[in-house]
Amino acid sequence: MDSNWEIIGKEGLQFFGKMSASISHEIKNVLAIINENAGLLEDFTLLAEKGRPVEMERFKTLAGKIKNQVVRANDIIKNLNRFAHSADAFIEKIDLNEMLGFVVGLSGRLADMKGVSFEQKVVDKPVTITTSPFFLQNLLWFCLEFVMETANPDKSVDLLVEKMESGVRISFSNLLNIEEIQGERFPFPRKEAIMNALGAQISFDDGKGELILLLPDDVEH
Repeated sequence: MDSNWEIIGKEGLQFFGKMSASISHEIKNVLAIINENAGLLEDFTLLAEKGRPVEMERFKTLAGKIKNQVVRANDIIKNLNRFAHSADAFIEKIDLNEMLGFVVGLSGRLADMKGVSFEQKVVDKPVTITTSPFFLQNLLWFCLEFVMETANPDKSVDLLVEKMESGVRISFSNLLNIEEIQGERFPFPRKEAIMNALGAQISFDDGKGELILLLPDDVEH
């Protein structure tokens, strides 16, 4: 994996920071909701202590809301933990469908802010490659970030991983005017450094409204 590692390292740190900041915002939102419901629960308790009638169903509803947010927070922390550990192994065999779904999940809050949804079409058979998990996540984020800006009017982007004769193809479909803006906005030279390190290639099909990412089966060969 020969490339400009200073550039790649800086891009990786920026990616880690952006995802970590987004995840921390999600956690803060969960805590805010828990705090709000805990405050209501406290208010109901004070009313009950003063002899004011409070329906037990209200307590059950608030307890249920708090429990749901705890479950949500646990899922967020699991994703953060997995994201942090993605840098443990420099080269690893991965399931590309599963990896793409994970990065889509990490990007969920940022996609929601732009009103964009991702529809991943998953086949039953795993599509595996040997690559760098962390830097592949970074490259997948670059692609998702780009398509958020080029999604069609319904703001829905289709994702598909396909095994090819040599390597793997990931398509991001339902895009608009990609040829008009891709030269100015993607891929930047800094992004190309990671692409070269992963042996990746990116092309655009404006007629089909697709961004196409090609990856080798094994980045070490």
